[in-house]
Amino acid sequence: MASLPIRLYGDPVLRTKGEPVREFGAPLRALGETMLETMRAAKGIGLAAPQVGLPLQLFVLDVRDAESRPVLDGREEDLARIMPMVLANAEVSVPEGEALRYDEGCLSFPGVRGSVARVERATVRYRDADGAPHVLECSGLLARCLQHEHDHCQGVLFIDRMAGPDVLLAASRIKRIRRDTEASLRAVRRK
Repeated sequence: MASLPIRLYGDPVLRTKGEPVREFGAPLRALGETMLETMRAAKGIGLAAPQVGLPLQLFVLDVRDAESRPVLDGREEDLARIMPMVLANAEVSVPEGEALRYDEGCLSFPGVRGSVARVERATVRYRDADGAPHVLECSGLLARCLQHEHDHCQGVLFIDRMAGPDVLLAASRIKRIRRDTEASLRAVRRK
């Protein structure tokens, strides 16, 4: 299976809210596997469909946080048993509470990291690649990754949530990524 190119900041698909996934089964499982391969090749732990040019409410995760004991469909699970995951049409909710700041990066922003406020717990209602509904309750790195990838499916980027000083520190790198991406897109349109 071939990896997909990861879209970088400046590509309009990253700001597009994804459409709901309507078809499940073998083609979606295959897409999920290709996305997981792409994510692993880039050394990531999560990847959303818009990051590979598909404006869909779909993302994949492979989070191995030893401190986390998620609850899937009412049962506590071991992360090694449920990972990797393909999540379609996810609805993420976070409880009221203090958001803590964590250092975060994104495959669509190579070389950029910054402090992002995330609540440490999350619940996600989603459908798997076969269309079966699930509810996952989690905390820690898994909860933060779910929030990050769900944001991507809504057209929200991690720089939108990054602390102001970190945005300023990364501004020149962010501008360079956008400028290079926009130039590449213009070159493709001219062909």
